[in-house]
Amino acid sequence: MNKPLFGTAGTSESFKTMGYKSSAQVPEYTAAMGLDAFEYQCGRGVRLGQELAKTIRAGAEARGICFSLHAPYYISMSSMEEEKRVNSVSYILQSAAAVRALGGRRVIFHAGSCGKQSREEALEKALDTMARMQAALDEAGFEDITLCPETMGKVGQLGTLDEVLALCKVDKRITPCIDFGHLNARDGGWIKGTEQYAFILDRMAQELGDERAVNFHAHFSRIEYTTGGEKRHLTFADTVFGPPFEPLMELLFQRRLAPVIVCESAGTQAEDAAVMKRYYQSLGEG
Repeated sequence: MNKPLFGTAGTSESFKTMGYKSSAQVPEYTAAMGLDAFEYQCGRGVRLGQELAKTIRAGAEARGICFSLHAPYYISMSSMEEEKRVNSVSYILQSAAAVRALGGRRVIFHAGSCGKQSREEALEKALDTMARMQAALDEAGFEDITLCPETMGKVGQLGTLDEVLALCKVDKRITPCIDFGHLNARDGGWIKGTEQYAFILDRMAQELGDERAVNFHAHFSRIEYTTGGEKRHLTFADTVFGPPFEPLMELLFQRRLAPVIVCESAGTQAEDAAVMKRYYQSLGEG
């Protein structure tokens, strides 16, 4: 993987308006939009039938579409209830089976809320759960599946840049999902341009020191925020809130980084992902 791949989380509103009706058509739609990645959404539970997965996989492989999968939102790695942490391991196993059926390798997930404990206590529990997740994958024969903890957008959630990088240090295979919109929202819109993006990329390289800082996973969207962080996802047409995508594309090009970039715009994710891809490609034409 020597250049970024661009894709979407789920399908845009244009999926239906263009006449597509079934999830089996997602690879065809993704290719028609000029994209090369798709993140299958299992936020409310893993309910992917084997036949559908087989059909999607064939379509994706024929078109060179890279699939990843977002695990259930109710994963809670730092819950004060042991049962919830154990269940979270089960949800990861279900997600790993589903993403493999789709021909993909990456499972993206949220660590969960800190709850009524300190961030330090929450992270300590999450690190233990992370180790259990990786061990469970290995034991179940999913050692080729890559776990991707995601940076989060709300202040009360576990998922600062440093917290996610700490989770990635549990095992050299664990790869960060850097959600730039989330990082911007949780810190009051701090990503203004090149300087802040460079800080994030440098921090990854410093802490991980390997190819995970080159081939990381990423989410991108403009996000409205309040003092508590993330409020709602926007589109590229909404310019009051950031972050801007152009400085990030420029840094990725200059540094020859090759993440999978999944656009999470509200209803225009395929169109906005295509805008990012075209901008990135234009940097190599000058």
